[in-house]
Amino acid sequence: MSQLPRGPQGRLLTTYQFLTRPIELLSRCAATYGDVFNVPMYNGDVVMAGSPASVQEVMTAPPDALVPYATKSIAPLVGEHSLVMLSGERHRRERKLLTPPFHGDRMRAYAAAMADVAARRFAEAARAPRAVAQDITQAISLDVILRAVFGVEEPSRMSAFARAIVAMTDALTPALTFLPVLQRELGGLGPYARFRRRVDHLDALCREQIARVRAAPGDDILSLLVAARYDDGASMSDQAIFDELRTLLFAGHETTALALAWALDHAHRHPAVLARLRDEIDALGPEPDPERLAALPYLDAVCKEALRLHPIVTEAPRMAAQPFRIGEHTLPPGTGVAPCILLVHHRPELYPEPSRFRPERFLERKYSPFEYLPFGGGNRRCIGAAFAMFEMKIVLGVALSAWEFRLLDERPPRPVRRNLTLGPAGGVPLALRARGRAALRTAA
Repeated sequence: MSQLPRGPQGRLLTTYQFLTRPIELLSRCAATYGDVFNVPMYNGDVVMAGSPASVQEVMTAPPDALVPYATKSIAPLVGEHSLVMLSGERHRRERKLLTPPFHGDRMRAYAAAMADVAARRFAEAARAPRAVAQDITQAISLDVILRAVFGVEEPSRMSAFARAIVAMTDALTPALTFLPVLQRELGGLGPYARFRRRVDHLDALCREQIARVRAAPGDDILSLLVAARYDDGASMSDQAIFDELRTLLFAGHETTALALAWALDHAHRHPAVLARLRDEIDALGPEPDPERLAALPYLDAVCKEALRLHPIVTEAPRMAAQPFRIGEHTLPPGTGVAPCILLVHHRPELYPEPSRFRPERFLERKYSPFEYLPFGGGNRRCIGAAFAMFEMKIVLGVALSAWEFRLLDERPPRPVRRNLTLGPAGGVPLALRARGRAALRTAA
């Protein structure tokens, strides 16, 4: 017999709490109900898996047992052809086609561009007495995506894309993301109509860029997608390519930017961490090779710990396509089930002093995919995970090699929801001062 685990009562109140204070809600539920609990949401029930054992049950389930969650809510945001919307054989086929550009030599080919963009954006920010880390890292992430993914190089087109992307993401509120009842255009009025207009504008820019790439392919990811072929020799349609580009924008640029802002904040609130990190980076010389930066073990640990302590998304939901067993419970079809990244990352038996920023833990032991999962896992793990980590390490390495940072707010920022993501309130205000050769270049 189907049986939901215990959880709080009241769908509207729980939905409101999830939209506004998800960390408090999930932590309170885990303390009250245990490792597996139900969160009754406006859109339906979502069962949270908060232990490695329950996460493993979800991530190792047969591919046809779990399908994408809340497709009615997500489809207008990412498109019907997006990888996150697909399941079964079509999902496997699309994932196989999309994964290679974000790994190996293809990924490493963008190292110099990532370093150049980071150096330029931090230098621009240093001209003002006050900057916001999240604004800098978002600009860097956007530039990287536009160059590496879209193949956009001309400054005017980069500016047009950047304005369109920022306008679209700013229009996407948490309520629009989670409540499909609000996804109505209302005669061209209201927040959803505004969001759709901004999507349409970006759509036009993307279609123009796809046409350009078809006429003159480059070494960017869009060119690879245009040239890619499925096993049967067929190519992706322009609509499918656009939907994947939009997904990469949602899943890629803001998540990496927020993770970098968290990493900068944590490193500068822990002097011993910052000193060890600078020593490791400085050992590579005043202008370190970006690929050597990406291979530094303590820098890697700092980035991993930032993603552990403040995962950019709190959970990675799926939906049961058939009766699904988790722990002692058999969930009915249509029930959401989500590995809860936040709760697993704060389990004291895995991470002693879980609220403490301590990168050394990642040098002392290896964690299984069910114990550390900032990018989700299983057959729905983020295809850009390696790319995002690679970019994080290069950008943070370039920043700390060339600049001194001073935090302008003594209080650690609290996490706040943006849309699907959680970022630092205030974006981490700071001041920059050049160090070493960067200081000489700035003076010149």
